[in-house]
Amino acid sequence: MTSVPTLQRWQFTDFGLDHLARTEAPMPSPGPGQVLVQVDAASLNYRDLLIARNTYRWSAPLPFVPASDMAGTVLAVGEGVRRWRGGERVISTFVGGWLDGAAPATAQTLGVPGPGMLATHVLLDADWLTDAPASLDAAQASTLPCAALTAWFALVEEGGLQAGQTVLIHGTGGVALFGLQFARMHGARVVMVSGSEGKRAQALALGAHHVLARDADWPAELMRLTDGRGAEQVLETVGGANLGRSLQALARNGRVSVIGVLEGGDMAGSAFDAIGRRARIQGISVGSRAALERMVRAIDLNRLVPVVAAEYGFDAVPQAFEHLARGAFGKVVVRVSR
Repeated sequence: MTSVPTLQRWQFTDFGLDHLARTEAPMPSPGPGQVLVQVDAASLNYRDLLIARNTYRWSAPLPFVPASDMAGTVLAVGEGVRRWRGGERVISTFVGGWLDGAAPATAQTLGVPGPGMLATHVLLDADWLTDAPASLDAAQASTLPCAALTAWFALVEEGGLQAGQTVLIHGTGGVALFGLQFARMHGARVVMVSGSEGKRAQALALGAHHVLARDADWPAELMRLTDGRGAEQVLETVGGANLGRSLQALARNGRVSVIGVLEGGDMAGSAFDAIGRRARIQGISVGSRAALERMVRAIDLNRLVPVVAAEYGFDAVPQAFEHLARGAFGKVVVRVSR
């Protein structure tokens, strides 16, 4: 009797990290326009933790396979696929179907409601992938689709980052550290704000020009550091009342990219600060495949190396989520195949 090929995957059967279980499923075959990818590595995002805890802006349908970001190898292609032949090293796009320009209404994010990447194999639309950077291994490349592209899209694609600008970055999570690296790549000055003394030291070692304590009067200190000019760009990852403080540190005609909700989904700030500084406040929800491709070329050209906090084996996915929940300086990665 011929055995049926199967794949392994992790899924949440209910909300909460104690409901994460490893399961088996039949190996799919690619249909028209689809590709089958062997997952080599997947990385976790703070979004994955919110969805797992059911504290995201919507509840995921149960059960679900988590994680949106992966690096893998194309194994098979379906009818009509011309973009891939098989054997290519690829990474996922965070927003499936957003190729360029404005995101279409039909686009969907991977890792709920789209397919999750914490599996040995995934079946995806051929357009939901792009070439992995040649300069990075699978673990490093898997960190790019969400956190890196969010920082790149905010600062470079939408913000038009220029040499000599000051960039204010909150926190030391995945988006923040990629923002630091991309800002330095473009010749900008980086001021970061963190509540952890240890992480402040790590950010300085990574190349931040200044790292300020969160419990200090950091808006006033940033204005002093810039001779009263302020920051031309802000990566706002905290939300809540922190937006108002970011506006106090903003340069005239500066841009605040709203990315995170660490202090909740509500935002508070003075309209007088926004008006007086002619502030541009823009929500950022990752970016298009075309932007991802441009970012990959920049990473290869500049030999940028993502900050990986830890790598876990496929058997240790619960431990990887626990590490994410504790907080990490850099990305938490799961090695799926070696």
